[in-house]
Amino acid sequence: MANRLAKETSPYLLQHQNNPVDWYPWGAEAFAAAKKLERPVFLSVGYSACHWCHVMEHESFENAEIAKKLNDNFISVKVDREERPDIDQIYMNAVQSLTGRGGWPMSVFLTPEKQPFYGGTYWPPKAARGMPGFDAVLDAVLDAWKNRREALFDQAKQLTDHLKVVGSAGTGPSDTKLSVATVTAVEAALARNFDLREGGFGAAPKFPHPMDMRVLLRVAQRSGKAAAREMVTFTLDKMIGGGIYDQLAGGFHRYSTDARWLVPHFEKMLYDNALLTGALVEAYQATGREEYARTIRETLDFILGDMTDADGGFFSTLDADSEGEEGKYYVWTVKEIDAVLGAEDAKLFNTAYDITTAGNFEVEEHPGRSIPNLPRKLADVARSLDLEIADLQSRLAAARTKLLAVRKKRIPPGLDDKVLVSWNGLMIDAMAAASGALDEPRYLAAAQKAADFILTKLRKPDGRLLHAYRHGQAKFDGYLDDYACLANALVSLYEADFDARWINEAGALCDVMLDRFADKTSGGFFYTADDHEELIARNKDVYDNATPSGTGMALAVLVRLGKLTGIEKYVAAAERGLKSLGDLFERAPTAVGQSMLALDLWLGPTQELVVAAPDAASRDEVLRILRRQFRPHQVVAAVPNTGKSELLAGLLAGKQPVAGKPALYICENFTCQAPIVGLEAITKELTKLL
Repeated sequence: MANRLAKETSPYLLQHQNNPVDWYPWGAEAFAAAKKLERPVFLSVGYSACHWCHVMEHESFENAEIAKKLNDNFISVKVDREERPDIDQIYMNAVQSLTGRGGWPMSVFLTPEKQPFYGGTYWPPKAARGMPGFDAVLDAVLDAWKNRREALFDQAKQLTDHLKVVGSAGTGPSDTKLSVATVTAVEAALARNFDLREGGFGAAPKFPHPMDMRVLLRVAQRSGKAAAREMVTFTLDKMIGGGIYDQLAGGFHRYSTDARWLVPHFEKMLYDNALLTGALVEAYQATGREEYARTIRETLDFILGDMTDADGGFFSTLDADSEGEEGKYYVWTVKEIDAVLGAEDAKLFNTAYDITTAGNFEVEEHPGRSIPNLPRKLADVARSLDLEIADLQSRLAAARTKLLAVRKKRIPPGLDDKVLVSWNGLMIDAMAAASGALDEPRYLAAAQKAADFILTKLRKPDGRLLHAYRHGQAKFDGYLDDYACLANALVSLYEADFDARWINEAGALCDVMLDRFADKTSGGFFYTADDHEELIARNKDVYDNATPSGTGMALAVLVRLGKLTGIEKYVAAAERGLKSLGDLFERAPTAVGQSMLALDLWLGPTQELVVAAPDAASRDEVLRILRRQFRPHQVVAAVPNTGKSELLAGLLAGKQPVAGKPALYICENFTCQAPIVGLEAITKELTKLL
């Protein structure tokens, strides 16, 4: 029989609805039962695309003996970390404090008052590979609960007190002077950890660092030195050619298990593809390299084809596993390639994409499988095959199309089709930026549709945001990153289509952030609103992880709004928030990349550009020039506008075309130069400004 999770909407929770474990979703019912029965709570946190979550489910949560032990002695609570990142943050801090490491599935034991006393990540059902068995862990916890409960409760209280300190740390008064040197110092910090051979930062497993790459592009522009930019381009080139990039369909996998980007953890996350698209857009603007434009198009086309709801929202994840095996959907044997392409074209494809008889994906029970990747430049491959590069590229493109068609007939990885506001904000921002840089209206239309979907379907009657949506149901109060990521995306949308609705909505969301999330005592922002469900700690989200911190995103949009509107509450909040991070900028600059991006724009000098044109067509001609260039220290407004915005009244006041020609007004702190008139003069001026 299905357990209580059958009534949930989360695909991850629904994966566990037929477990013999008597799961509860997080909520009052579970903790009331724990108090009534005087039982400890077993909290299990994961997400639908998590490979080891699937393993622990199969090994332990489908195991009748373990399920009986849980059902007879514990209250078991299952949480989707993507639905409840507030819960995940708190108890991940607990696990890291207890064990020195973290990850998913996360397994934590709590008192009925929600205080943690023991935890870990994945445990096998029986002791193996140097890990204790989950059965033994349960026995040990139960023994402590029965025989040493008072000591256990003391430990839980001490840990909870520690979590309150840890969760609120990271912001406060600082004597650090914020300057351009604060930003440019990041280059040296990242260079110390840069992999000169394979690109990226650190050793295996190797993760994308999109925020750090974007900071480096700004450092390069400020310093004029090539080294910072080359760290970015070298890393992107290695990733684009690696197995972490889906060479057939486009889009990036989560991370690489090795140092050379070959063998990924195969899940595809919306946020990775959004953030890497943003980094690629800026790298394309900075270098003009068509390889980056191609990768942007392939990635966004993959999102539109495979991860977009008919109503416009973007889905969360594609699983790492299919048919119970990680990566099975994506790998190939020489025999399979030959069968699809024929001997001659198969030889070309296998030579270019590293498909070998031995295989490059070492799975003991399935030898001979390969992950398509490009270890050599195509020009070198063409020479080795005595072909013209254009001929090779054409034939490889045709081969990829054929192979993708065959791959689509395989059993696909599971899709988590819930729509999360924060991650949608990141993708809306990426689509809006890409639409301008590539002059591609399809991406702008997708961004507009997604934004309209979020603003329509994930709002409460009072205008507050909800966090998650699936199958017609929106739920969970919005978190800081929901407000910040969406507001930032709406500013980007305004700069893409100049519909005043977006800037008005961005301002309204920022007003809620300042009213409900801001720490008015020591600066910064809490992750949850002041009227959120009471948990054992109220965290501040300061450090970047796979996604940018909520604090960093909040500061980014406040700086942008302050520069566009000049409204004091946004300007002051941005300045106060940035100064509250002064110690972190100095002590851990690579941990706060998104906040560093906000600081870089705040330091400026930032130009407020206003394009005033007699019609939308001539306005867009000017904007095409702007959007081809890497211009990180500017905000853009334009007339004609769609709709009206009081927020923009100051910047747009008096800005008109001149003598029927487009005019460009260049302002700083709302003090404007005389307008530059006519497309030719504007082009020259913008080139000079670079």
